[in-house]
Amino acid sequence: MNKRIQRSICPYDCPASCGLLVETDGQRVVRVQGDPESPATRGLICNKMQHYEASVHAPERILTPMRRTGRKGEGKFEPVSWEEATAEIADRWKKILAEDGGSGLLPVYFSGVMSIIQRRCVEALFNRMNGSQLVKTLCSTAKSTAYESVAGKTGCLDPRELEDSDLLLVWGSQVKATRIHTMPVLKRLREAGKRVILIEACGVSMAAYCDETILVRPGSDGALALAMMHVLEREHLSDETFLRQRAIGYEVFRKTLEKYTPQWAHQVTGVPAEKIEALAREFGAAGAPAILLGSGPSRYGNGGMTTRLILILSAFTGAWGKAGGGYCGSNPVGRPFVDENRVIRPDFRTREGQSININLLGQALECREPGKVIRGIYVAGGNPVNSVADQTGILRGLAREDLFTVVHERFLTDTARYADIVLPAAFSVEQSDVSSAYGYCTFGHMRKVLDPPGQCRSNWNTVCTLAKAMGYEEDFFRQTEEELVEDLLAHPQEGLSGLTGEDWKRLREGGVVPVAYGDHGDFRTPSGKFQIVDDSLDVPVPCYQEPYGGTEPLRLVMVPDLHTLNSIFLERKDLVARRGPARLMMHPGDAAARGIKDGEPVTASNDLAQVEFVAALTDLVAPGTVAVSGVYSQDTTGTRLQANALHHGRLSDLGAATTMNDNAVEVFRSRSDGSCLV
Repeated sequence: MNKRIQRSICPYDCPASCGLLVETDGQRVVRVQGDPESPATRGLICNKMQHYEASVHAPERILTPMRRTGRKGEGKFEPVSWEEATAEIADRWKKILAEDGGSGLLPVYFSGVMSIIQRRCVEALFNRMNGSQLVKTLCSTAKSTAYESVAGKTGCLDPRELEDSDLLLVWGSQVKATRIHTMPVLKRLREAGKRVILIEACGVSMAAYCDETILVRPGSDGALALAMMHVLEREHLSDETFLRQRAIGYEVFRKTLEKYTPQWAHQVTGVPAEKIEALAREFGAAGAPAILLGSGPSRYGNGGMTTRLILILSAFTGAWGKAGGGYCGSNPVGRPFVDENRVIRPDFRTREGQSININLLGQALECREPGKVIRGIYVAGGNPVNSVADQTGILRGLAREDLFTVVHERFLTDTARYADIVLPAAFSVEQSDVSSAYGYCTFGHMRKVLDPPGQCRSNWNTVCTLAKAMGYEEDFFRQTEEELVEDLLAHPQEGLSGLTGEDWKRLREGGVVPVAYGDHGDFRTPSGKFQIVDDSLDVPVPCYQEPYGGTEPLRLVMVPDLHTLNSIFLERKDLVARRGPARLMMHPGDAAARGIKDGEPVTASNDLAQVEFVAALTDLVAPGTVAVSGVYSQDTTGTRLQANALHHGRLSDLGAATTMNDNAVEVFRSRSDGSCLV
């Protein structure tokens, strides 16, 4: 057996872009391990990727193009050739282009693959067609937009720098599920006698790894930050020299803090006033306190403002610029590595198409207004039926007989069930690309390890195939993946300026290389200062704003799961079994008030939908809150509707981002027939 080991990179939506060692026998992946020489991850990979080969070689994998034979959503298909599939796609797309000028065609993709070429090449094809443009703000754009308003392009702390913190607030971050490489840092901090405090609406997965857990009502995190700054000001624990000399707007902002007392914040957050006082004093007394902020607190109608307030708190004691002090949780580099326009090709576009926000996809697919009707969608690297708000609206739209849907996928997802044509997709080990970690100071190059099985093709090769079928003759669509990788590396941007000759050698051979940590005291903003007040925003001076909420009494939040990632890995029966049924975590007091017992079937309901769960009672969920861990599918629950059917298609205050944590429900015991016991 001809075994060999090659470096690769995890392609999925995680801040680390883990370095991998992939062992093959020339035909199949035999084993996947973490690369001990990868600078940030050092050989540590999550349980999902430890048996990546089980996904790559799963028996349910789609290996040939397929055409729908049953009703939309029924999941019945027949195999066809690539020639038949692409001819049908090109014929339908050309007709739509002739009749609608491109506005009727929409690409739908997000984070199914995070490497640069394979993720973004779809845009080049739709730019060439002058198609509609997808506004991709599904994850944490409210957070990133708020960060830029306060800190610009300043690099925040790389998680490895938290080793030097003397107090760490883990704020709205499910570290064990989303930042596994930070878990050893938390352990070492605590072993050194440094406190780690968790601030969460649902602390189920992280409370055991922190010294203290503070539960807050969903969407109220900004009120807690304001009350902490009130105490810091009142007790002269803020660094006034830093705030006056290195920040803009301190004097204006500090005058607003008087009303944000701990007593006021208790009414908003549910956190006792004395606990807020103690937390603020501990934060103010630390020499280099840091805040590790997750994306959850930004997924509300007030998510941008909340992020601004927590960012300002992180600088209120002058911690920015001190070793280990300040803020972690956004882009630590702040500089581009490669010119992604060489992949996206905005220059191909000769006229603007309509812009459609991915969070409003259901509304877009149901729209019948002349000039705005979507008649064809192309889904790649995404599964909107299970991952985007307003699931019922999306399902109604996908069920339209006049909507031509093409899905490029590896498995028959709930979205693929509605496709007219399904095209078989490649895994990361079957394609080449470059990859930038969005949470660490690293960059990498993954070389193809094996050829794709059957008739599977990478996103890039599929885009080139479709471009040829459309009659497009640009040389760009005739490149191989490897040629496009070389083109990107031949035009490096500022983020790669510090690489050594040895780094470049390793990068071209394949693997992950380190880049320099950011200078956290050098504020890369238009003013050159930390921007507490930003006059370019609709609300220049930060303040508390309410989230959307709802008329129902319980706030619903979504938390990441250890065993799956978004809707990825649902093909892995071992991981799905370990995760168990779709659970609705509830506070025991809320359950008792409704006569609900642990393990009982329950129905969560609002004005959008009713969805079935199993009750899981825990005092690590804030009172008045229910939480769902992970994304499920029709195959795993046996029901058509999932948790995202309870999510409104509403946007955040900054970044036009998702508000998937900003919904309200009522919960009832379920009858054996699935109806509610009201």
